[in-house]
Amino acid sequence: MTSTTRRNFIKVSAAAGGALSLGVLSNVGAVEKPKPLRILILGGTGFTGPFQVKYALERGHKVTVFNRGKTHPGELPKEVEQLIGDRNGQLDALKNRKWDVAIDNPTSVPVWVRDVGQILKGNINRYVFISTISVYGDTSKANLDETAPLAKYTGSDGMKESRDSLIASKYQLYGPLKALSEQEAEKWFPKQALIIRPGLIVGPRDESDRFTYWPVRIDRGGEVLAPGDPSDPVQFIDGRDLAEWVIRMVERRETGIYNATGPDKALGIGAMLEGIKSANNSKANFTWVNTNFLETQKVGPWSDMPVWVPPRGEEAGMGRINIQRAVAKGLTFRPLAVTARETLAWFKSQPAERQKLKAGITAEREAQVLAEWHKQKPA
Repeated sequence: MTSTTRRNFIKVSAAAGGALSLGVLSNVGAVEKPKPLRILILGGTGFTGPFQVKYALERGHKVTVFNRGKTHPGELPKEVEQLIGDRNGQLDALKNRKWDVAIDNPTSVPVWVRDVGQILKGNINRYVFISTISVYGDTSKANLDETAPLAKYTGSDGMKESRDSLIASKYQLYGPLKALSEQEAEKWFPKQALIIRPGLIVGPRDESDRFTYWPVRIDRGGEVLAPGDPSDPVQFIDGRDLAEWVIRMVERRETGIYNATGPDKALGIGAMLEGIKSANNSKANFTWVNTNFLETQKVGPWSDMPVWVPPRGEEAGMGRINIQRAVAKGLTFRPLAVTARETLAWFKSQPAERQKLKAGITAEREAQVLAEWHKQKPA
């Protein structure tokens, strides 16, 4: 798989922790009851939105969501006000209303920020834009912080880009359009914008299965194809940790830009896989296959081997993003074992038709690659 293709998989993912612990539980230090806020969540029924809603309600806030009413209908708690509309021009439900803060979860094109900016400017005190680490222009370098140069949009008019054109570009426009969206956020809400750049978001409710593949595959047992070197760095964040931290940042009236992935200490793919195995009491065995061989077999990082990206080439820094600013502002991480167990339990609770993984190498192809590796690997 070419480097460009690997980069596209990374961008799609963003469109979108003991020896094995990735930190402390996310609600530690959240004892004091905050001043109640009126929170508008744009989206709110997908992956992280419901966790934001739940946590905000637990902390005494009033929550309104704005969406099309088509994703997970009927799941919203009765305390939540739901406004129906569409980011593609159907925003009337937002007019002549005031909130303390708006959290924009689903936006990937700058025109969406502009349109809500025109309506919400002067009617909210803060605007939270959920961006992505894919905004960085050069991810070949490790330890990228929030000051690193962003990807450049080279099209004719970013304001004419839509979700359809984003998909048509095979997500090559994802990072540049998110970067333009950040600029719009700061334009419409100067000194009021909080921009969060998550990495891979994982855990229960994740419909992409990018992390879920590993708990499910390891639970199945047997010989498991493990990619690269066990020390290859990986980063991800449980969607609940991200959602709850965003609410706490809102409560503190924070602004600025923050990378938000994890863990807070370096983690290799080997420790991640062993941690998942231990958490779910699996008897699986890992066979480590080097990057060069995987390339010859056309086994792709991030797609066939989720979470993992080899630490070389254009994406060498994607598993080593600097998150010191966010950690200093209270970003915390539940243990990997918790995420692994609860992700597997969630997946197994889904209807049978949903229990077909959307990411990761198929069982048949995995067996073929392992067979070739055992035949060709050096003595």
